[in-house]
Amino acid sequence: MLELKYFHYRTIINILRDLLLLTSNSIGNRLVLTSFGESHGTCVGAVLDGCPAGLELEEKDIQKMLDLRKPGQSLVSTQRKEDDQVEILSGTFRGFTTGAPITMIIWNKDQNSKSYEKLRTEMRPGHSDYTAYVKYKKFNDFRGGGRFSGRLTATHVMGGAIAKKLLKISLNVDTHSYTCQIGKVKMKKQATPNSFKSTYSNDVRCPEKDTAEKMKKDILAARKKGDSLGGIIESVTTNIPTGLGEPIFGSLESDISKAIFSIPAVKGVEFGSGFAGSEKFGSQNNDPYVIKNGKIFTKTNNSGGILGGISNGMPIVLRVAFKPASSIAQYQESVDVKTKKNIKLQVGGRHDPCVVPRAPPVVDSLVSLTLADHALLSGLIKPVL
Repeated sequence: MLELKYFHYRTIINILRDLLLLTSNSIGNRLVLTSFGESHGTCVGAVLDGCPAGLELEEKDIQKMLDLRKPGQSLVSTQRKEDDQVEILSGTFRGFTTGAPITMIIWNKDQNSKSYEKLRTEMRPGHSDYTAYVKYKKFNDFRGGGRFSGRLTATHVMGGAIAKKLLKISLNVDTHSYTCQIGKVKMKKQATPNSFKSTYSNDVRCPEKDTAEKMKKDILAARKKGDSLGGIIESVTTNIPTGLGEPIFGSLESDISKAIFSIPAVKGVEFGSGFAGSEKFGSQNNDPYVIKNGKIFTKTNNSGGILGGISNGMPIVLRVAFKPASSIAQYQESVDVKTKKNIKLQVGGRHDPCVVPRAPPVVDSLVSLTLADHALLSGLIKPVL
């Protein structure tokens, strides 16, 4: 009898585990984004479920953000040419959302899979090749990283563009992300709402013109050496109402971080004063409260707009650390898992010398998706607009 019970428990655990694996391609509670497709497959796409009915929405609303992240825009990004033209297949009628799942798709057109054929068993350093090879028992799509490719961030932007518009229309909430550091080159000061408009005036998406020029110079120098660079994106969300978020496992930091870490190159996230705050005294890091025109604010914003996992009404400020792009033209040490021999590997194909310049709209999208999800959970955004 005990053995039978144990068998049933193990069966239930295995079923739950399989369900978790099946849902790992989705994120959100009330506003759920599901991503599908592979880098060199037929298409990539997304399904956004839970968007309220009555939001005015056309393909051009999504296309605008997709155009900001698409490849082939400059010498500091991959030369793969993709139009990334989105098609809405369901969930809208006569220019408005219906409340049904919104299905969106982009057809891949410029795949070059031949250069990846030899990488079937040769593991690229810094990539998910080896972990995916082991986990999926050789059935993973290895072309261009397959399901693990940065190409899939286009699916984040499809859903995020809608969430960003929903937040703006419903709550006047704005999210602005920009490059604040490439390699060792940093912005001199934090961007302001007035300087946000300059973010996309240069190839690296940095609001400071002179700093942007130095960043671009370093990226091109790294590319010339067959190398790559990483960097940091800062994201600022304004007009956030107080009270979004849940304690413990449903905190805004927890949910935003989970979303941000779905970007393949991300290796760190910090909010407010972040790691620098650990070097301060409490008297230096605490944010004093003040009242202005009958409203409660804080003099400083070391909390990054979140306390106890809940928004406090101040701007939500976070920084996202991106590692240097893993695909580089230099020879690197690796292994062939078939022959079990050490090899010298040079990665061919077309790759970003730095992924950071194309990432601000992706960060915008994931922050917006998380905040819109919490706004729906809290009832601040209704099921019908």
